[in-house]
Amino acid sequence: MNNMPPSIEKPPYEAILVVSFGGPEHRDHVIPFLENVLRGRNVPRERMLEVAEHYYHFGGVSPINAQNRALIEALKAELPRHGVDLPVYFGNRNWHPLLPDTLAEMRAAGVRRALAYFTSAFSSYSGCRQYRENILAAQEQVGDGAPAVDKIRVFYNHPGFVEAMADRVREALEQIPAERRAAARLIYTAHSIPNSMAANCAYEQQLRESSRLVTEAVGRTDFIIAYQSRSGPPTQPWLEPDVGDVIKQLHGEGVGDVVVVPIGFVSDHMEVIYDLDDEAKHLAEGLGVNMVRAGTVGTHPRFVRMIAELIVERIQGKVERPALGVLGPCHDVCPIDCCLPPPRPPMPARPAN
Repeated sequence: MNNMPPSIEKPPYEAILVVSFGGPEHRDHVIPFLENVLRGRNVPRERMLEVAEHYYHFGGVSPINAQNRALIEALKAELPRHGVDLPVYFGNRNWHPLLPDTLAEMRAAGVRRALAYFTSAFSSYSGCRQYRENILAAQEQVGDGAPAVDKIRVFYNHPGFVEAMADRVREALEQIPAERRAAARLIYTAHSIPNSMAANCAYEQQLRESSRLVTEAVGRTDFIIAYQSRSGPPTQPWLEPDVGDVIKQLHGEGVGDVVVVPIGFVSDHMEVIYDLDDEAKHLAEGLGVNMVRAGTVGTHPRFVRMIAELIVERIQGKVERPALGVLGPCHDVCPIDCCLPPPRPPMPARPAN
């Protein structure tokens, strides 16, 4: 007896594309990877070498590619349960498999139109619009016949994301002794971005709403939002407070247990395992604060199912678009002024001759 749903007839898409940041998978990859990341940005080489040490600390391997491959395998297993029979491709912004190579592979396979999942739950220039720009640049590089690529909507308030994150928070809370659990504080973290970038997108609003929804799902009301992994010059304002400053503040208030929830990341990649599991954990231990880090959604079955649901939603053009809270579902097609890049600082005046 076949319990599988009927296949969706003649889908307007011929492939799924997972789009991500990329990361080195060998010590020799670290510097060229970081040069790709920082190309066109005014970042001193000393700072790049400092960040390189984070990767060398883990043998020069970022876990992000392996985690995305695991997600792809989980998604391949999930899609047939939703009547979707499409190949899944993988392309990165900064390291292999790079988007131009992936789009060329798709063109060679006859793919004319694909639907993309970006590994970012929130709207921002770097988490959405820049990926669309990367795809456009890749299409131009591939040339005639490069597949058209649309994207599924941002999912920060989708029930699947909230339910999966709530499970991760519950798992973390259970690691705190029962008699201290109620007093433990929840700190949600996301990658800091420049204030000028935040002013052009809904990043902060979406982050707060998602954190509120997850907190309510675990039966709590209080939470703190903090930021991590800032990389800009000290003179440039970025979103604050830093997670380390929040841990120090809570310690000063007598808090003994904190759960740090990296809600701004969908997998445990370098910014999570170094900035939280290493730096923040070391800081908390030095202060005598018990810090438990919640997991990211990763390959949580509900999260994988959510991606499949969003793919079906887009293929079928469904009117019902699940979203929790008051902000409603995000748009499918980004407006032209959505998530604009931060303005570039003015060039220094040239001295008079």
